[in-house]
Amino acid sequence: MDIAQRKTEMSKKVFTEKKKLFTGNLELKKSLMLGLEWSVALYAAETWTLTQTDRRRLEAFEMWIWRRMEKISWLDKVTNEEVLGRVNEDRQILNSIWQRRRVHRFRLNIDGLAMF
Repeated sequence: MDIAQRKTEMSKKVFTEKKKLFTGNLELKKSLMLGLEWSVALYAAETWTLTQTDRRRLEAFEMWIWRRMEKISWLDKVTNEEVLGRVNEDRQILNSIWQRRRVHRFRLNIDGLAMF
């Protein structure tokens, strides 16, 4: 089991344990999701080496979170684009990782630790 898979599984566990918190309005649910779920799922993500499988798994995890928040079943045949439209979001988990990497590399350069 690779690191991205372990992190998404841990985050799914946190989500199911705390799903009663996700009953407020949409903005509250989105704030909780970004604060709770992504902090668990993306811990140390700036150091990961992401394969194509990891990228697909992370995007699937992001869609899983949005669907669970809005109580949309996979059997409802709602496309991912429709789900993202309902929550007024774009796919952002991979962009968040790339942003963390840029900040991480910047910090390494400032501290004089960069080897690249």
